[in-house]
Amino acid sequence: MTVLEDRIAMADADASTPSLDEWFELLERMPVPEGYRVEIVGGNVYMTPQRSTHWGIIRRIVRALEDRFGMDAAVFSDVRIDFPGHDNGFCPDVALLKDAAEEDDRGHWRYQDVEFVAEVISQGTAANDYGPKRLAYAEAEVPVYLIADPYQGRCHVHTDPKDGDYTTCTRVDFGTDVDLTGTVVDLVLKTDDFPRD
Repeated sequence: MTVLEDRIAMADADASTPSLDEWFELLERMPVPEGYRVEIVGGNVYMTPQRSTHWGIIRRIVRALEDRFGMDAAVFSDVRIDFPGHDNGFCPDVALLKDAAEEDDRGHWRYQDVEFVAEVISQGTAANDYGPKRLAYAEAEVPVYLIADPYQGRCHVHTDPKDGDYTTCTRVDFGTDVDLTGTVVDLVLKTDDFPRD
C-alpha cells in the first residue's frame, strides 16, 4: 500500500479511534525518513529528526548506565513503551527497566518496569518532554525522569512521583555532576562532555 492508500483506508474505516498498535502499524508502513524518531503523545503523532547533539547526549547517558549496571542491563533508546494517559506510545531517548522486566503478550515492554527515563530536548517537541510526557512518566510512577536540554545547557531531574506529577525537580547545569546516588539509578552522571546547541 502507498501512504495515500493507507490514509484512504483510515478515512474509510469506522469512526472508532485506532488503537496505539494500529497507529504504529500504519506508521511502520509509511516512508519515515532515516534518522527520524516517531512517537505518539496524547494521540498526536510526532516525527523528529535525530541530530548529532541529541545522539551525543543519549550515548553518554547510556554509557553511564551500562558502566553502572553492566552490558546486560535492560537499557533502551527509542523503543516503544505505552504509558498511562490518552494514546501515549512513547519512544524514550533512554529507558532503564528493572532486572526482572519482561515483554507483555504483544511484545511490548511494560511501563510498570521502567525505573529511569531520560529525554533530550529537541526544539520541535520540547513542550512534550516538559509537559505531557513528564506527567505521564509521573503517573506511571517512573522514579527518575531526567531532561537534558542542550539549548539551556542544563539537566532537569524529576524525582518522587506522587498524584500524577513529580514533587521534586533539581536543575543542574552542564559541566556539573548530576548526583543520582540517592535514587534507584545510584550513580553520578558526568555532564562535562554533554554537547550544546
